[in-house]
Amino acid sequence: MHLVLDIGNSRVKAATFAGDHLQGRAQWQGHPWEEVVRWAYNQNATAIILSSVAVVPPSVVEALQQRARFVELTHTTPLPFRNAYGTPETLGKDRLAAAAGARHFFPDRHCVVVDAGTCMTCDLLTAEGVFLGGNISPGWHMRLEAMHAFTARLPRLEATAPASWYGRTTAEAMQAGAAFGMVWEVEGFVRRAEALLGSVQVVATGGDTGLFARYWKTEIFANPDLVLIGLNQILKHNVEHAA
Repeated sequence: MHLVLDIGNSRVKAATFAGDHLQGRAQWQGHPWEEVVRWAYNQNATAIILSSVAVVPPSVVEALQQRARFVELTHTTPLPFRNAYGTPETLGKDRLAAAAGARHFFPDRHCVVVDAGTCMTCDLLTAEGVFLGGNISPGWHMRLEAMHAFTARLPRLEATAPASWYGRTTAEAMQAGAAFGMVWEVEGFVRRAEALLGSVQVVATGGDTGLFARYWKTEIFANPDLVLIGLNQILKHNVEHAA
């Protein structure tokens, strides 16, 4: 049994795996460390991986280390692919995990890995298992909020799937611009990737994927648990290759 902890800025996600099978999951708003550790202790885990963008108290790390074989994801953690990123110490852990998840599902394909969250990332992972890098741009909500925050008259809007690729009102124009801007950005990235690598598989995850994936012309593989699955693959790689 493997246990995966993905700690973000505002919430904690956790999952348990038996081999490659996701067995259970949990989620907390904020960082209720005692509750997270208590939950982890109640799982029959033989190995744990921790991925965090927040500062985790040393006492929490120590408690997890005492529970099972422990891996904390950093830029030096061995990966099931080669990381060719120029500044690995600045590469987001969610991007690494999503790439590991894509490699698990499509080990022999060139992949474009899209994570549509607060920011949207599009990354390249070759069939040979080389992470080349990618692009970071504002996510859907960030695009709408920026239009409101940096202008005098544009309204604040919640992300809503547009009915058309162009708007007949200002609100519709903002919704279409934000949503289809992301759609066309991904489609353009995929065309560039195909020109560089040949045929690619698009693998998508992130909270906003479902809001606009229906508009993509490219066939995609979407999985909301891609990051958790990828963290489990990284943990498996470290357990299997431990000295």
